[in-house]
Amino acid sequence: MNIDQGLFKFDFTDYHAILGVPLEADAKQIRKRYLKIARKLHPDSLSSATDAEKQQASDLLSKMVNPAYEKLSQDKEATEYKIVLKLRGQQLRQQQASLGLQQPSAQELVKAKNADSLYSSSLKPLVEEQYNSLDQVLLVTGQISELNLAYLVSTAGQGSAAAAPSPAAPTAPPAPGAPPPPKAATANAPLSPRQHRTSIIGSYLNRAKEFEQKKDYSRAILELREAVKSHPNNADCHAFLANVYLKAGQATMARIHLKRALDIAPDNAMAKGLAPQINKTAPEKGKSSASKGQAAMVRKGADCLAYLVASASR
Repeated sequence: MNIDQGLFKFDFTDYHAILGVPLEADAKQIRKRYLKIARKLHPDSLSSATDAEKQQASDLLSKMVNPAYEKLSQDKEATEYKIVLKLRGQQLRQQQASLGLQQPSAQELVKAKNADSLYSSSLKPLVEEQYNSLDQVLLVTGQISELNLAYLVSTAGQGSAAAAPSPAAPTAPPAPGAPPPPKAATANAPLSPRQHRTSIIGSYLNRAKEFEQKKDYSRAILELREAVKSHPNNADCHAFLANVYLKAGQATMARIHLKRALDIAPDNAMAKGLAPQINKTAPEKGKSSASKGQAAMVRKGADCLAYLVASASR
């Protein structure tokens, strides 16, 4: 069940599109929509369908609809998903040329200053059509996801001074290990691929630094996990993630990302500085087990010696 449109095109599962609910839908809306879809795909509603069609409906329900509802109906899962979704919108806003929007409504939406009304009116007819025909479900879901993508990109820049973020003027102090923002020859000069990548990494690290300073380690970790997912071979991202995991009391995860940072760049200053703290906090299991074993042997030896002394004195 592959969908190559909208957010799915960027290797992101759009659970809102699968259920056909707006990105800002609340729990009540999500449940109501799920129940409606589940009824449509239930065998009792498909009494005149062929066996192949019933199997197709069963697959849609079990492989797409149920997982989407499970993700969006659980508070913790839904909160984390929405944070990652927002981050993806901010990231894709900087890649508008590669969005490949096909629908005129999505092309108009991505440029709209007040996108809410257009998003709602464009979404409604697609949602009504989505599960009416089994053969059209994936196509319409992709079209809904394209609207979601356009809406995310459009709203990601609201409240900023310019249409796109300027890498030469970050809004927060650079995070430890963050690469310096590239300098453009003119305000409208296009960024090179390397400058673009550097700008995105710097944005992730700066946002994570803001959360770290507020001691909101869970959101800092989410930012950095997204950075590592997009840039798995960046030592600064792994080192900073190790630092935040350590502060959050997750020493094992800190150790994993520290090792990865040092594997990528053995001279990374932040990783080298963290190594003594992390190694002290999370000792190797083998050494810990060996120490416990040695202590047990000493205690056992002492008990045997005490028994022999007591026997000899009788």
